[in-house]
Amino acid sequence: MSAIRYYADQQLIPSIRSSAGHRFFHRSVIRRVSFVLILQGLGYSLVQIRSAMAKLPENRTPTKRDWSALSKIIDQDLSQEIARLQRMQMVLNGCIGCGCLSLKACKLYNPEDKISAKGTGARYLLGDRFADIK
Repeated sequence: MSAIRYYADQQLIPSIRSSAGHRFFHRSVIRRVSFVLILQGLGYSLVQIRSAMAKLPENRTPTKRDWSALSKIIDQDLSQEIARLQRMQMVLNGCIGCGCLSLKACKLYNPEDKISAKGTGARYLLGDRFADIK
């Protein structure tokens, strides 16, 4: 199966079927395919790409203004991901500096462990419920 047919099957790009069942693609699909490839290269999943592409007009070739608006949203996503990775790096650096590898206190191994206040062991198997955690 070709990539363009796969993208159509995944509802990333529109296609038209002839009475004989053949697929046809409007010329505007070329830009959409380029954008799908760019987003895949940035690590976006097909679900995320489909959501982004849904913001583009369906009945015409996207304009520079359309791409610019969509690019701003993607830039915000990337900025949030960079911030999340920087927070992870800070936690890792703190852990490397600590060196304790404590299963009770480690922020990497057991972040924000609230069920441990109920005691040791497999708390959920012992009958504690997630809703009971405060």
